[in-house]
Amino acid sequence: MAQEAHSALYDLLAVRGVSRRDFLKYCGSVAAALGLSETMAPQIAAAMEGAGKLKPALWINGGSCTGCTESIAQVDTPDVATIVLDYLSFNYFETIMAAGGEDAEKQIEETVAAGGYIVIYEGSVMTGQDGNTLLINGKKGTEILEHVASNAAAVIAVGSCAVDGGWVMAHPNPAEATGVQAWLQKKKIKTPVVNLPTCPVNPEWIVAMVVQLLLVADFDAAKFLKVTPMVTRTVDCKVTGESVDLLFPKGIFGQTIHDNCPRRGHFENGEFVTKLGSAEEAMNYCLYKVGCKGPQTYTNCPVVRWNSRASWCVESGAPCIGCGGLNWVDNNAPFLMRMSDMQMGGTIGNVQAGTAAAVVGGVAAAALVAHGLGMKAAGRVGDGPPMEEMKAYDRKRGAKKGGDK
Repeated sequence: MAQEAHSALYDLLAVRGVSRRDFLKYCGSVAAALGLSETMAPQIAAAMEGAGKLKPALWINGGSCTGCTESIAQVDTPDVATIVLDYLSFNYFETIMAAGGEDAEKQIEETVAAGGYIVIYEGSVMTGQDGNTLLINGKKGTEILEHVASNAAAVIAVGSCAVDGGWVMAHPNPAEATGVQAWLQKKKIKTPVVNLPTCPVNPEWIVAMVVQLLLVADFDAAKFLKVTPMVTRTVDCKVTGESVDLLFPKGIFGQTIHDNCPRRGHFENGEFVTKLGSAEEAMNYCLYKVGCKGPQTYTNCPVVRWNSRASWCVESGAPCIGCGGLNWVDNNAPFLMRMSDMQMGGTIGNVQAGTAAAVVGGVAAAALVAHGLGMKAAGRVGDGPPMEEMKAYDRKRGAKKGGDK
């Protein structure tokens, strides 16, 4: 069986113009995404080659723009990530599958009945109007999620919308959008959920998680969580009224963008872009003063990059808008202004900059505040463009400047 799987995979790669060398190079990038040494590439390749017929998967869309699907599917040349995902047995993939209507729905039912599959969920969970804000084939989106997750080995929540509601959850959130793990917890469904935020998700992260499931033998979720280092960040979900401990793969979301940013040297030297289109921007100076949220955003975007490692947001000249964080739209907008409030520790909340020096909710945040104060005291940061004083919706609610209600 292993030899047949090996042959099938390489036939698929060869017909798409991908060599064995390209495949092993890609396996090295998957290892990097998992936080492993690239010397693990042969083992990762063996896991893919020897898996036989890979476990079935259901790609379910909630309240989404299908941007995460586009991130995976929109390629100009044979792309190894896309080929590996093509090779997976996606029994249901709403946006790109050929089947429709009853035939497509039948695939879901047969897969759920058989068990032993994974769910990849894209988009927010739309709970408004008792779940009627999203209906698919007459069924509530919330009920579809509960149904497919109940018998799955694991759920991978891809993109910020699936993690915590994303931009759909932004104030005032009329659809009462939330994330997958929060909703499943409310419904007492204990299927493990692995969260892969950003808007959209990086396809290499999805492949990395699927490969990790293969490496620990036959989609054993308990073993997967035991051997895969995770970081936990707590969300106080307003929709469900419960606190949720979200799991993120540490190899991907264990360090900030600032930690690995190629412009960090300019930050340390006090060399900043204060106006887009300036000479400082042309010299690739640090974008902190024009709103870069890299110091508080935990992803490995500078390492894995995007579009087959061609580039990423900051390298293309744009400040990081923090889409890898929690409640990122409300916390980080306006995107081209320095922060007036920041996420402390792992909990979603609005902590004003004036309060941060007195009350620090986490070691990483404390270090960042201390570093920033030191840069300020040394005269290397300066005031720069004005910071936003208050969120627009806080002003409407009559909140006082400084965060006091």
